[in-house]
Amino acid sequence: MEILNLWKLQLEQLLSEMAEQTKFTPHTVFVVGCSTSEIAGQRIGTAGALEVAEALFEPLHDFAKKHKLFLAFQGCEHINRALTIEREAADKFGYEPVSVLPAINAGGSMSTYAYEHLKDSVVVESVRANAGIDIGQTLIGMHLKPVAVPIRTSIDKIGDAVVTAATTRPKLIGGERAVYV
Repeated sequence: MEILNLWKLQLEQLLSEMAEQTKFTPHTVFVVGCSTSEIAGQRIGTAGALEVAEALFEPLHDFAKKHKLFLAFQGCEHINRALTIEREAADKFGYEPVSVLPAINAGGSMSTYAYEHLKDSVVVESVRANAGIDIGQTLIGMHLKPVAVPIRTSIDKIGDAVVTAATTRPKLIGGERAVYV
């Protein structure tokens, strides 16, 4: 239990530092990729653990609520990195639900736990998130808007999992005479 609390505290610190460095646009998507295996020091996809997912879900859910964000939990490669998200978000952004349910061995523990605990969960094939975190090199980049900007925090690992945080910005187009907002 002590180790789960440590991982939870690490995530809370990371999220707090992210919030200090970027302004989150309310009612946008925040993508989470999370390998509970990597957190526990195992190879990705080999030691999924719902208890790790449970410990990390609460700070993520609280963070999203505070910043009015929709969470999208990326599943593993066995479901083509499809995402668990609330139906409200899927409807708002026009994301079409797909016919798959995340499972510990095909979707991952975090996506499975999220499916069971988000309000009116659905799984969608892809999203275009404004920001996100990748815990354990799960490769969330495919679900971020095109211009990703890394956010550096004092937390570079949760457990043994490498953590990458990112936000996005609009594309700068138009050349040297363009005026940007």
